[in-house]
Amino acid sequence: MKSITIQGTKRESVGKKSTKALRDAELVPCVVYGGGEPLNFSALEKAFKGLVYTPEAHTVSIEVDGQVIPAVLQDIQFHPITDKIIHADFYRLSDDKPVVMEVPVRVTGRSKGVVAGGVLRQTYRKLKVKAIPANLPDEIVVDITSLKIGNKFYVESLKNDKYTFMHPDNAVVVAVKMSRNASKNAAAGADDEDEEEVTEGGAEATTEETSAE
Repeated sequence: MKSITIQGTKRESVGKKSTKALRDAELVPCVVYGGGEPLNFSALEKAFKGLVYTPEAHTVSIEVDGQVIPAVLQDIQFHPITDKIIHADFYRLSDDKPVVMEVPVRVTGRSKGVVAGGVLRQTYRKLKVKAIPANLPDEIVVDITSLKIGNKFYVESLKNDKYTFMHPDNAVVVAVKMSRNASKNAAAGADDEDEEEVTEGGAEATTEETSAE
């Protein structure tokens, strides 16, 4: 999995006044948990651009006072009005300890159902997985080529030995549903078939009557 670097400065004071001063200076108060005592630090808000405002998943390399800490983003808070980042929590990575994070879902292929007029519904844009850092995937690829109208693709079909999904096996990732136009066309086609059957039956009856005479 790709990693981005965030340069930080250790916080000596964590009170409300110091926190407000940081935010006024466009700095984000942050905490790293795991591996002993939590580390409080601050970082420029723009440093989070490549981590938060992207559909991709990344681990983080936090550099504070010469110390490099591998981590993942666990929680982030935004201001309700300005939408600025006001706090971020990270979790320190260890080579042998599993971690949970969200990974984007990428759909590939062209569904047979969509070609037939169906509509693709994607329930999950991201899926939560649990794995040791070395096994964290960059993305979850879902091939929808074989899906027909009415078919669904479940989390169970994505299971493997490298990571575990934090969702039920029967959770639907994508589904192909009947569109309104396809429903109308199917109904019209059924009506046409019924009419043809009646016509053919009438022709057969006439032939039999003619033969009887």
